[in-house]
Amino acid sequence: MKRSLPAGLIALICAFCVSSSMPLAAQASGTPAADLRIQYEELTAPDFARAVEKSGGTALIPLGILEKHGPHLPLGTDLLDSREVALRAARKEYTIVFPPYYFGQIFEAKHQPGTIAYSQKLVWDLLEETCNELARNGIKKIILVNGHGGNTSFLSYFCQAQLASRKDYAVFLFQPGRDPEADAQVRKMRKTPMDMHAGETETSTMLANRPDLVRLDQAKSQSGEDQKGLADLTNAYTGIWWYARFPNHYAGDGLPGSKELGEILLNSQANQLVKMIQSVKADTRTLELQRRFYDAAEKPLQNRQ
Repeated sequence: MKRSLPAGLIALICAFCVSSSMPLAAQASGTPAADLRIQYEELTAPDFARAVEKSGGTALIPLGILEKHGPHLPLGTDLLDSREVALRAARKEYTIVFPPYYFGQIFEAKHQPGTIAYSQKLVWDLLEETCNELARNGIKKIILVNGHGGNTSFLSYFCQAQLASRKDYAVFLFQPGRDPEADAQVRKMRKTPMDMHAGETETSTMLANRPDLVRLDQAKSQSGEDQKGLADLTNAYTGIWWYARFPNHYAGDGLPGSKELGEILLNSQANQLVKMIQSVKADTRTLELQRRFYDAAEKPLQNRQ
């Protein structure tokens, strides 16, 4: 049976509809800039506009991967750690942190369970279009925070390729340097001589970041020793080098990892990233130099020799 609404309720709904049709500024002033969230996916659309302004048009893209990390660490270790570094830095120097990004180069781990290895062109296009879309939304300074060693060459080339065609934004790759104080602490605390993948330091950062995902009881169930499968080659690089040395996708020993060591490592990187964000915000030269370069590249013969 069809029921009619009480007159009082109808009046209340009408009043709500009128108030809802008012301009946004008349309804609410929005989140104060001091209280804006740093995680892109947690911002409302109005708050996003404020965040772009507060950040000086900057954003971080923490990049990781989905791959085996020995028998004891989660598949998303690189992603979880790079994002943790980015979040720690953004809490100290405001910027926007892009959602989890796990599209990268990881062909060398396709033989291991859980690896997601996207094709070369897709990986490139995803990052390029992500940067294009961020720029379209007012973010003109994009900082890549890489947590995966297999991305190193790809991301360096990606940055270099920004000069191939005109852009109204700049891409910066975070490259942490030496931290003498942290380095001294790490040397004193480390117990293993070889540590390249899922070993003592990565296990430590995960113990500091997400201890609930670490299975230290499994750290010795597989070997992380160098198998030296191509030891007879001299002055030669080939794509199978990693598999030849570490077929278990484990390089080192994670068992001695500690939360204390992980905190030192994460904070050292986060503090260096803070300084980079500050310098990128203050930078006025990169975009101007890019513009001059694009102009000159269009008419090379007119450039004074």
